[in-house]
Amino acid sequence: MAVPSYQDLMLPVLTVLNERGPMKTGDCAEFVAMKLGLSESDKAELLPSGSQRYIVNRTGWAAWYMMQADLVGRPRRGFIEITDEGRRLLASNPPTINNKLLQGYPLFVQRMKRQISETEEAATSGKTVDQDRPPDERIEDAFSQLNDSLASELKDHMAKMDPFRFEQLVVDLLFAMGYGGSREEAAKITKKSNDEGIDGVINEDRLGLDVIYVQAKRWQASVGRREIQSFVGALAGQQANKGVFITTSDFIQNARDYAKSVQQKVILIDGTRLAELMIEHNIGVTTTRTISLKRIDSDYFEEV
Repeated sequence: MAVPSYQDLMLPVLTVLNERGPMKTGDCAEFVAMKLGLSESDKAELLPSGSQRYIVNRTGWAAWYMMQADLVGRPRRGFIEITDEGRRLLASNPPTINNKLLQGYPLFVQRMKRQISETEEAATSGKTVDQDRPPDERIEDAFSQLNDSLASELKDHMAKMDPFRFEQLVVDLLFAMGYGGSREEAAKITKKSNDEGIDGVINEDRLGLDVIYVQAKRWQASVGRREIQSFVGALAGQQANKGVFITTSDFIQNARDYAKSVQQKVILIDGTRLAELMIEHNIGVTTTRTISLKRIDSDYFEEV
């Protein structure tokens, strides 16, 4: 089973806190996962950013929402615990605890009014909001969607750009990723030709302790096993044991399987992955807005 929504986790979180006493949010998440019978893969699933596991993130938000109704408190920095109000609620054997139930607590309503009402904003803009997902997950989802759209645009631009400009793009990206040592050294791999790509060797590190054979093609058709076999054969001629094959299109599955089976280390980068790397290393893109997400600094409010 997948990790439940933060609202579905409210009752398990409160139950665990009632049974085991004050604990850190991460520890609470582990006991909740155990109570729900989550698999190891479910417990290990990360947010799109990779910054935190879903079970820990949603446990934290479940506790935060219940704090607004004084069902959960913070006895000390980094710890959460059930309150007397929380015990009274559990004693009534509620079938579930969710935001609708919390609306019955005046303190919850008062505190939530101070928050920006995303539901009201969505209503005026005609958008719908998934209330089962905490705010930071919705932000990450929106961020992923924007990046997916940007990656698609980048692929369209690469398909239309001049072959020599594509060569320059690949060199710029490899240099931004730390290959080639200097900008001039990285540029040496460029081979202007009629095959709409580059073909050469680049240093893996600034000292030139190892080299990587690079082939990049601005192709429309998918790359098959035959092209990768030729690429692997060229590694020996270039005295390289590592190779990177870049294409603006895609790889047929038999090409991917072959690349995994050879002794040399061969990395295949298709158009989607190429666009993702461009976004990550700021090649061909620009930042239009930076949003700083902040949280409470618990140390600041600690008594000396």
